[in-house]
Amino acid sequence: MLLRRVARPLLAAIFVSSGIEEFLNPDPKVQAAAPLLAKGQDALPTDHYVEPSTFVQADAAVKIGAGLLLAFGWVPRLAATALAVSHIPTTVAEHPFRKTNSGERAGQQAHFLKNAGLLGGLMLAAADTQGKPSAAWRTRRAQRDAARLAKLARRDRRNAGRAAKLARKAAKARIAGAGSQVSAWAGKAGDAVPSLR
Repeated sequence: MLLRRVARPLLAAIFVSSGIEEFLNPDPKVQAAAPLLAKGQDALPTDHYVEPSTFVQADAAVKIGAGLLLAFGWVPRLAATALAVSHIPTTVAEHPFRKTNSGERAGQQAHFLKNAGLLGGLMLAAADTQGKPSAAWRTRRAQRDAARLAKLARRDRRNAGRAAKLARKAAKARIAGAGSQVSAWAGKAGDAVPSLR
């Protein structure tokens, strides 16, 4: 669809651009991320300190890589999800509009809301199935089909048992019928044979 081919590169362009900017000039991002990372350092599974520059470089790599994937339409749902996950801490670290004075607050709030809008666009791109059924729908459909097949298999098994029972009855009836026919033929044959006395 033409809309997706136009919208994805437009959405991805800002992430690729900011990722390249982070690689070329990481210092402002490192300063913005340092307080947030200091708070979250205790939650990390390692005991040694992780440099904020490492996180900024990883964030830049995700933005460039996932942004290009989204722009070219290669695994767009996964790329949009990766960008969304990367975008949340970036927005919180770079635009703390509640902690700024009233002069800067309006600008920071506008940037925060712009980033929230970008996050909404990424969420829509992550949920876009391109007209194909979602994984949840396919799972429900597979469960329903499996239940239907199990029901048909039970019915077939029951019908096969009934057919076998009827076949046994028919075989018994044929055997009994054949025995009576043989004795009838024997009786007729005995009447037709003249006695030799």
